[in-house]
Amino acid sequence: MPRIDLATVPGRTGSGYPAPFDRAAGARVYRRLEGPGGITDFNVTHVELPEGAWSSQRHWHEAEDEFLVMLDGAATLVDNDGETPLGAGDCVAFPKGDGNGHHLIGGPGGCVFVVWGVPEASACHYPDIDLALDGATGQYRHKDGTSY
Repeated sequence: MPRIDLATVPGRTGSGYPAPFDRAAGARVYRRLEGPGGITDFNVTHVELPEGAWSSQRHWHEAEDEFLVMLDGAATLVDNDGETPLGAGDCVAFPKGDGNGHHLIGGPGGCVFVVWGVPEASACHYPDIDLALDGATGQYRHKDGTSY
């Protein structure tokens, strides 16, 4: 059985965002599982989010679907429609190109979730801040296209 032992997958803390945008997601711990699982067609990320921490800056992808399953704890989904409480077993879909900026905030006691998506290959937009991800280069830029 191709079971992945999470204890053997190094967790990474924080985000790759440029300062000052890196602080909000600075406490998240994530593990990329596609490599240890031998998967190449999509990404699988296991995320531990402490209470009050953000999963990411609010964002949406032009050409990448995302699917999230809450495994444990509670979180608040923040998107264009407002705030939605999430708990263990809840599933959330983020269709590519829909323009619905989203992120999670860890609830009381924090939460654990898994998110699936395709490898980052398209532009990603951050509606609340001066940040954009260039899909062709994988580099963060200001919304006017200049580099950080």
